[in-house]
Amino acid sequence: MSIDWQTTPAAIWRRHRNALRAVKQIDPVRLDQLLEVDRQKQQLVTNTERFLRGQPANNALLWGARGTGKSSLIKAILNTYFDQGLRIVEVDRDDLLYLPEIVDDLRDLDYRFIIFSDDLSFERGEGTYKALKSVMEGSIESPPENIKVYATSNRRHLMPEYMKDNQQAEVVDGELHPGEAIEEQVSLSDRFGLWLSFYPFNQEAYLHVVDALFPQVEDREELHRLAIRFALGKGGRSGRAAQHFYNAYSDYFG
Repeated sequence: MSIDWQTTPAAIWRRHRNALRAVKQIDPVRLDQLLEVDRQKQQLVTNTERFLRGQPANNALLWGARGTGKSSLIKAILNTYFDQGLRIVEVDRDDLLYLPEIVDDLRDLDYRFIIFSDDLSFERGEGTYKALKSVMEGSIESPPENIKVYATSNRRHLMPEYMKDNQQAEVVDGELHPGEAIEEQVSLSDRFGLWLSFYPFNQEAYLHVVDALFPQVEDREELHRLAIRFALGKGGRSGRAAQHFYNAYSDYFG
């Protein structure tokens, strides 16, 4: 079944169907709800607006600590710019080998598409990332003008990094030459022209998000005490931990 992109904001590739499945209900997160990521937000907004205007824009890699808003930022971008023709196609890492066929079906449509791959990473020796490279940089055919790749990852270079890789580096005529393993790591992530780094929240940032989720609570001391204890149980402070705290304690402070 073909997708009506006029009313459909996003689609997900389903391997067993060998087709895209339309997604009608998107997480309604808005840009103004994402706190403590102003720098990342502004850069991705600027890049996306250039893309929508048909100006030069970059593929984007959002990397860093878990739960800090990487995926939510991309969803918020879609909600903000859907009316301007932005659409998203989500493709799982294991399905990237189908990416050339997916792109063939999108490149001539009158919409701007973001290929979204969440929690992207590869193990050494995997070859599925080659399809991703061809979409971003082209092969014998130029990359499509109406498609960009936005990916999230916990790894800056998308591949595992080992101490032995650094030991393969050599100094030749005073210049440092990385080993082949490092070259392979960097060659993939380097295709992304925009790198946005996300770091773990400190306590002040975490409590700022908690306060925004509980604007009606007067006893801030009790709220913060419970929120800090909750974060300790979760093993870290993040926007996701704050949301989970809200889910657990919204009735308590209701």
